Amino acid sequence: MKKIIIALFLMASTITFAQSIDNNTKKGFAANGYDVVAYFDGTAIEGKKELSTDHDGIKYKFSSEENLDSFKSNPTKFVPQYGGYCAYAVAVSGKKVSINPETFEIREGKLYLFYNSGKTNTLDLWTKESPEKLQAKADENWKKIRNK
Repeated sequence: MKKIIIALFLMASTITFAQSIDNNTKKGFAANGYDVVAYFDGTAIEGKKELSTDHDGIKYKFSSEENLDSFKSNPTKFVPQYGGYCAYAVAVSGKKVSINPETFEIREGKLYLFYNSGKTNTLDLWTKESPEKLQAKADENWKKIRNK
């Protein structure tokens, strides 16, 4: 019985670790605590701690009860691509790079987040360099860097 409990604990720990490395949870929340539903309305707005939920072991904050309810009814619609890491960095370098939560794009019904600091705005680079090709490359690279 003791071995079974230890095995279950190790499995749960491995799953939690894989989720934490596959998701950019800076400040303890996806999208640095920004409301992932609001992005679909064209707005980057920080969520409130009292309006939060958990999906697949990742915490999300929301700016309104309505957005929280929308997320709960269909979370996969709103989850950021590539674990919330910079889409451009995943495509170009195959690396998990943190983001600026106010730099985003909704493309074909999916949320993409980007790094933006100083003179480097990777969303600008993404849109100038062919988003379709970069998206395909990011999808390919994500398969390689997931769980690492």
